[in-house]
Amino acid sequence: MAEPAPSAPGEPVHLTRRFGQLQATALNMTNMVGVGPFITIPMLLSAMNGPHAMLGWLIAILITVPDGMIWAELGAAMPGSGGSYRYLREGFGRETWGRLMAFLFIWMFILSGPLEIASGYIGFAKYLGYIWKGITPFQTMLIAAAVGIANIALLYRRISSVATITVSLWAGSMITAVAVVVTGAMHFNPKLAFDFPSGAFDLSLGFFLGLGAAARVGIYDFLGYYDICYIGDEVKNPGRVIPRSILWSLVGVAFLYIAINLSIIGIVPWRDFVPSSEKPNADFVVAIFMEKIYGKDVATVFTLMVLWTALGSVFALLLGYSRIPYAAARDGLFFKVFATLHPTKGFPYVSLLVIGLVAMGCSFVSLDVVINTLIASRILIQFVGQIGAVILLRRNAPNMARPYRIWLYPLPLGLAFVGWMFVFLTSGGQTILLSLGSLALGVAAFLVWSRATHRWPFQQDLTQAASKD
Repeated sequence: MAEPAPSAPGEPVHLTRRFGQLQATALNMTNMVGVGPFITIPMLLSAMNGPHAMLGWLIAILITVPDGMIWAELGAAMPGSGGSYRYLREGFGRETWGRLMAFLFIWMFILSGPLEIASGYIGFAKYLGYIWKGITPFQTMLIAAAVGIANIALLYRRISSVATITVSLWAGSMITAVAVVVTGAMHFNPKLAFDFPSGAFDLSLGFFLGLGAAARVGIYDFLGYYDICYIGDEVKNPGRVIPRSILWSLVGVAFLYIAINLSIIGIVPWRDFVPSSEKPNADFVVAIFMEKIYGKDVATVFTLMVLWTALGSVFALLLGYSRIPYAAARDGLFFKVFATLHPTKGFPYVSLLVIGLVAMGCSFVSLDVVINTLIASRILIQFVGQIGAVILLRRNAPNMARPYRIWLYPLPLGLAFVGWMFVFLTSGGQTILLSLGSLALGVAAFLVWSRATHRWPFQQDLTQAASKD
């Protein structure tokens, strides 16, 4: 992302519009592909103990495509930097409930954003285990943290050519993914791919809980289809480019993920890496896949490509995510310290350091906990909240320019809502309580902060008290 010139909080920042259709789609797809499909396939199949767990990706598609339409309408109508916090504030009221929703989004994002970045660090460290034989769990955690430090160091500077870097990283990700698909197509064994266990489709409670777990993994793999919305100030012709980049990314990656999954389980028996918690090869299953076909040397080279893909993903994520608390603080919607720019290089270093350091801390947590917590913590405020924002804006601002309008409105909103609530309610008691507890703490922090700064909902009370005196 092009760096804004230093400015005081609240002043307009003029950014160069560098991202056309190719760059915008590349940004989304780089963040979507990343290392996700290479580390989560064993987790996905373990969720339902067999290849029928691919239904989780189907559920994820049925949720994310309608949700992508929601992002597309909001992003095209309000193409400013910040994404969700801007949409929630405008939808629910700039100086009232919108302030609360925007604050809560950033509050939860301080947790969920680093969790997503940390998953890339964990994936990098796990795949390194294919090359570094005998690596211990503790060493794996140290490697993940070291990648976090390196990522902060790479971004602790003014970045002026991020659009070019983004396309380069996207090309590396696509080459890695296509190599898996082509190899799988050449050696595909349908008997292995569709080797369903007995009772696979019995519609029991366990089936639906497993489907929810698989859907969470699928949604995690799709995360990033909306990343262009966070840097709307830097998009050329945003009313056209933002919706297309979102929908093209979703469709392209959906086909890619299904092809990758079938490629792997059509060559490597799924029982060799399920359950993932008990099978060491599950940490680098795609390397095992390549080794079976081409041998160890080629598998090692491919592992290096996966590591490159992981680095590209976490670079892009930390770059974009560090700007979100900054943009919100600049607009007076979050703690003002996050609006601080580096005195000489002009980038939001406080936000970068906070997001980066929290991500490092999250890299010491297991991958399944990271993914479950990440998805659950975003659902209520960000994804469900934006459904409410679209409805309110359609009602309260009917004349707002909407270069893109949701197809078949309001049906996609209903589909997205039902899907998000299914995923949330099947997340497990501890994850749900953690998410709700974090929200409660966020509400308390907002009230304390608003009281101290004489802002809504205390501004009126304070004004009335002063008039009585």
